[in-house]
Amino acid sequence: MTNAQTNDVRSTAGIPGGDLVVTGVSKRFGGVPALTDISLTITPGKVHAFIGENGAGKSTLAKIIAGVYTPDEGSLTLGGRPLTLRSPREALDNGIITIAQELAIVPGLTVAENVYLGSEIASRGFLNRREAHRRFDALATRIGFDLSPDVVAGSLSIADQQKVEIMRALSRNASIVVMDEPSAALSSQESVALHDIIRSLAQRGSAVVLISHFLNEVLSLADTISTLRDGHLISTVEATGATTESLIEGMLGRSLSAAYPEKILASADAPVVLTVSHLSAAGVDDCSFEVRRGEILGIAGLVGAGRSELVRAVFRDAKVTQGSVHLNGRQLSGRHPSESIAQGLVLIPESRKQMGLLMGRSVMENISLARLDLVGRFGWLSKHRERVTVAALMEQTTVKGATLATPATMLSGGNQQKLLFARSMMCSPSVLIADEPTRGVDVGSKRAIYDLLVQMASEGMGVIVISSELDEVLGLAHRILVMRHGHFTAELTGDDINESNVLAAAFSEVRLG
Repeated sequence: MTNAQTNDVRSTAGIPGGDLVVTGVSKRFGGVPALTDISLTITPGKVHAFIGENGAGKSTLAKIIAGVYTPDEGSLTLGGRPLTLRSPREALDNGIITIAQELAIVPGLTVAENVYLGSEIASRGFLNRREAHRRFDALATRIGFDLSPDVVAGSLSIADQQKVEIMRALSRNASIVVMDEPSAALSSQESVALHDIIRSLAQRGSAVVLISHFLNEVLSLADTISTLRDGHLISTVEATGATTESLIEGMLGRSLSAAYPEKILASADAPVVLTVSHLSAAGVDDCSFEVRRGEILGIAGLVGAGRSELVRAVFRDAKVTQGSVHLNGRQLSGRHPSESIAQGLVLIPESRKQMGLLMGRSVMENISLARLDLVGRFGWLSKHRERVTVAALMEQTTVKGATLATPATMLSGGNQQKLLFARSMMCSPSVLIADEPTRGVDVGSKRAIYDLLVQMASEGMGVIVISSELDEVLGLAHRILVMRHGHFTAELTGDDINESNVLAAAFSEVRLG
């Protein structure tokens, strides 16, 4: 699309035209540089991707464009005019809207109310719900999202909440749409639909800023790719000349030797550490399985297959209607996750923000939270013991760019995820369940997390991994159970562990056992 055609499209759509130019932008937090002298141009009608490891500065740059942060140095112009943004509302007034990595859903409002939040449709001073529903239905039909406008948003899955965010952005006539990991919580089919939406946004003249850890997604969608590392702009290149290998080398400053650690298989006669027998719960139908000491068990399946529901029931974070769980030969007692933790079973949940971390509290508080009894005496907390214990765990899990007092919200996604691993290790569990352990995590941090999982298993822990990234399950698991409609359809071991077998079982109507 030529510049003239782009401006015509944007004029027809009522979108203000012109490049967004970032010049010499720097940003510091507490004296620590997050961005240093960044200059680039975002062009209408194009998809411009920001890539880099967590902590590289890409989300900080996106937040400056979105009005969340103001730069310490440098400037922005839009269409040749100076642009000073002091809030996301001012960005929205200038045609800039963000779909953030961490969802911004108001859980008590309906889907339609969330979509039109801040741009409510009114008639004579009153909300026009009929018109809002009409526009909602038209928008949902156009983009192919099957969502009811009257459902309370907080009751939706993470994938459906992501759809609400996307619809909110599309309901506004945005000139620039910033998308931070938009497909992280979506299934393969939903991601394909999202990619079509991103392309259509660019075709109608909007600029799309895409932040993604999925490099294949970046290469498929982007026209231009900017690589950031340690707060510096390393390169801005046309996507047609880029490869996965060249992007990784730019992000890391070195080549990535291997995506996954070598598999160290557990002994065939290793003791069973977890036995789940005929377990049923909401979304789970009569599931039985075992995990051996030193084994990494992968649980695969399509979104909605019941994977997360199963492990939450095992962990006692969901009501069990039938069945039993035995840990180290003893029946797991109690009905609360704290009792599971005390007996040696821990869970890293699929959403670190909603179910894992206290985002406003410090690194130290987040790590020590689950076992305050280990850093106290006679009911009193020993700050010295807490500091020493947490510092050792931070080093072991390679948490970077943070002090003990740093709030979790200030950390990159990869380092936030490592806090959950550090907390889990503090509990000295027999079994670790990791649900989507690398969601929203960059290439370098992914490898660090894979190394942690393999290390835990090699030290005798039983590990369960759930991931929507099939390559991740294939690369880590010693054995794979495939779920569909709340029950298992296949168990794969050895040479049977491959993509085609997992996919065939994910669509199978056969019930295992």
